[in-house]
Amino acid sequence: MSFENNKALGGIGAVLVAVGSVSPIIGIVGIVLVLIALKGLAEYYREDDIFRNALYGIILYIIGVIAASVISLVAIFRGILSRIISATTSVIRPESIAVTFLGAFVIAVIIMFVFCLVGVLLLRKSLEMLSAKSGETLFNTAGLLLLVGAILTIILIGVIFLLVAWIIIGVAFFSLKPQSASQSVSPPQPSSQSTHSSQ
Repeated sequence: MSFENNKALGGIGAVLVAVGSVSPIIGIVGIVLVLIALKGLAEYYREDDIFRNALYGIILYIIGVIAASVISLVAIFRGILSRIISATTSVIRPESIAVTFLGAFVIAVIIMFVFCLVGVLLLRKSLEMLSAKSGETLFNTAGLLLLVGAILTIILIGVIFLLVAWIIIGVAFFSLKPQSASQSVSPPQPSSQSTHSSQ
């Protein structure tokens, strides 16, 4: 795809990720569009790590969410089962059920936090590289906001930072400008013959 197509896909995808806080399916579509755009821009700027870091970061983020979801579902299922058993017998006390569920919930939150934080660090690295190659500083700003948001998600306020970060990423994509001829082609080096003739 052309540079303009990649920049449009990235901008639209980032906006969809921001909207994904309301509809997860839209967020997933947005992530896919952003990855496609980063793949194209990585080829355009000849820097594969732009795409690679983003891909690994998003994969880690997804793993963290899935692992936390599985642990939470298992804890809920065990809690329901234990509740049924305790209602018919006195083997299991309700207090122990609550402690078990709380412990599983804390473990799920920690696992998701660690995976998501590492994933965001990789995504931020991708955005910093894209910023360096393109000259668009908004990618740097968005990367910092993503990191702050990932850290503050533990107290929920981080969600606001993440939302703002993805909106800024969208603006940054739409603000991208193609490389000029002087940027894409290095100036010719003076030949040894011309150097001697000037002397």
